[in-house]
Formats: sequence, C-alpha cells, structure tokens
Amino acid sequence: MYKGVCHLTERAQQDGVLFLSWWEMFLLFGLSRFGLCLGTTTMPVIVLEASDLTSPLSLVRMWALLSGCLTFSLVASLVHSELTPEPQQPSFRILCMFTWCLFFILTLLIHVVNIIQFHSLVPISWKNLTVTVAALAALMTFSASVTFPWAVMGHEGVCPRPIAAALASCLTFLAYATETYLIRTQTQDQKGYMASVPGLLKVLQLWGGCEMIVLVVEQVRGALVKGAGVGLAAVGWQLWVSGAVYALCLLMSLGTVMVVLGDCAGRCPLPFDRLLAGFSLTGVLLYVVATILCFTRVLELQNPGQDLHRTTGTTLVVMEAVMTSITLLAYTVDLAVSIKLLRDRSHA
Repeated sequence: MYKGVCHLTERAQQDGVLFLSWWEMFLLFGLSRFGLCLGTTTMPVIVLEASDLTSPLSLVRMWALLSGCLTFSLVASLVHSELTPEPQQPSFRILCMFTWCLFFILTLLIHVVNIIQFHSLVPISWKNLTVTVAALAALMTFSASVTFPWAVMGHEGVCPRPIAAALASCLTFLAYATETYLIRTQTQDQKGYMASVPGLLKVLQLWGGCEMIVLVVEQVRGALVKGAGVGLAAVGWQLWVSGAVYALCLLMSLGTVMVVLGDCAGRCPLPFDRLLAGFSLTGVLLYVVATILCFTRVLELQNPGQDLHRTTGTTLVVMEAVMTSITLLAYTVDLAVSIKLLRDRSHA
C-alpha cells in the first residue's frame, strides 16, 4: 500500500495533480488528512481511539442502526395475512419502508465518516448535517411508528412479527431522539445553527410538509379510485389549493435547510435573517389558508351526502387537519423567534 502511495506521489510531482484520476486525488488527500508522511521511509499507523467508538453519540448511532435494520427487515418479511386489507396500506407501507431505509443509510454514512474522521472532506457543514439528520429521523420514524400499527399491520389476531416491528420502530425513534438531545447538549462551538431552536423549527416545518404531501397524494389517489369515471372532478378544489400550499412551503423549508447545510448564508444577496423572517411570515399566511380549508372539509364530512365523504377517507382528512395545525404552530413560533432576533440585533 505504501509503495502505491509513493507511486501516486511521484506521478503528482511529475505530471501535476490535475492529471491524476479523481480517486487517486481523493486517496492522496485522505491519507494526508490522517497524517501519513508520504516522503518518509516508515509507515505510520492510523490509530482510532477507543473513545471514538464508545462515546455516547457513537453508541446511540449504533443503537439506531441495529433497531432500524431490525425494523425494516421484519416489515419486509411480512406476509399478506399479517397486513391490513385497507386500500391505503401499500402507500403507507412504502412510506414507512422508505423512512427506515433512508435514515439507516444516512446514519450509517455519518457513523462511518465520523469514525474515520473524513468529515473534513464532506463539502457541507458537518455539525449542522448530523443534527438535521437526527432530528428529521426522529420525527419521520415517529410518524412511521404511528402509521405502521394503524394503516399497515393487520388487526385480526395476534401476529408476533408485526408487533416486533412496531416495537423496533419505537426503539428507533427513541434512538434518534436521544441522538438529537445529545447533540443539543454539546458545547456551542460543536453544534451549529440547526441545533438551535430556529433550526429545529425548520426541521419541524420540513417534516410537516413531507407528511402533508403524502396525505394529499393519498387523498387524491383515493378520490380518483372511488370517483371512477369522473376524473379530476372527483378531487375538490380545496384539496388542490392545500396541496399547492404544502408544496410551496416545503420548497421554502427545504431551500433554507440546504443553504444552511451548504454554508451559503453569507453568499445570499439579501440579509439571511430577514429572508428567514420573510419565509416564516409567508408560511404562516399560507398555512392559515390551508388550515381553514382543512377544517372546512372536516365539517363537510359530517354530512353523508357530500361528495367529499364518498371519495376521500375521513381519517385522512382529520389527520391532515391535525398535521396542518402543528405545522402552522411551528411557523408561528419561528416567525416570533425571527422577529425577536431581528429586534435584538437592531438594538445591539
């Protein structure tokens, strides 16, 4: 291995680093990051301290990896008799599996990169990335832990595998919630903006937008299936307006998180704190409209003669109203915090 590295170094000195392939440059930069002296005749040893593997954060991430792997393995092995016959079961099962698998992969990458100390090679803010993934994973796995017993697993008889999967999902949620708490208790220079109250509110808004989009898509699909022959007329205009509001607010929240993770706030042409306040105000106004439309549809469900009662599920509409209220509260608190920060800076 050492001779190969020396060969790469000689090529870099003779031909220039630009003539090396991307993986050769990555290898040279990574080994130099670990302190490998390329010009010496001795082969230094890369030592990983035991504290890197036994720290509370590492142990909690391994807990999340084990429980997450157990969860999606059990759910993948379920047979048809262990699942509910509800029509929305396939969609919610895909959502739950996507949540568990996605955050298992992200947590595994974060854990590996953190152990080998390669996070300086990642072109994003590492301290913001870890808390963002942990907080969003906690919220998404919480949703999966609620959705799976309600809309995926069967309720006829006692089946051990679905119950074990539900318990494993709850353990996964607890692991990610604990990781978020541990990151929040670190010193100020070890945690970034996303670990603060405004940052966590951005994650809550992002989670709410994702859940809203899923609920709207499922309601549209159910309306089109039950209103066969009617086409898009089976979907009420309120649902289309709500879907547009959720999509717009989700894009704003996603853009804000990506700017923070990419450390691009200083390159923003507008003052970033004022831009965040504007986004929060826009989100409050849009979600007020969506909340009014949601509760209007909930009231319409009390009349069995309404088309909404025929084409969309009652539970989905109620869930959307609850989630819209939670997300509206998150935007309202975020707007209040943003205004307070702007006032403090103006008086400073």
